[in-house]
Amino acid sequence: MTISTQMFDEINLLLQFPSDSMMSGIKIHHDAAPETIEAAKRLFDKGLISADDGGYLTDAGIELVEHAQILNSALR
Repeated sequence: MTISTQMFDEINLLLQFPSDSMMSGIKIHHDAAPETIEAAKRLFDKGLISADDGGYLTDAGIELVEHAQILNSALR
């Protein structure tokens, strides 16, 4: 199994959500990098974030970010 560029972009975007408060979200602006905009749309379509331009993590998104943070910490 390999991590595709699209998956990497999605993981990277998930790791940008604030981890100190689930009441904080992010906004992806229209002039962001195209890969970031597309990653946000895919995450929204997968039900991991609340809006296709960022928003908040869903319950599934919160769980996935927790796993991504563990992986990120382990590989540093």
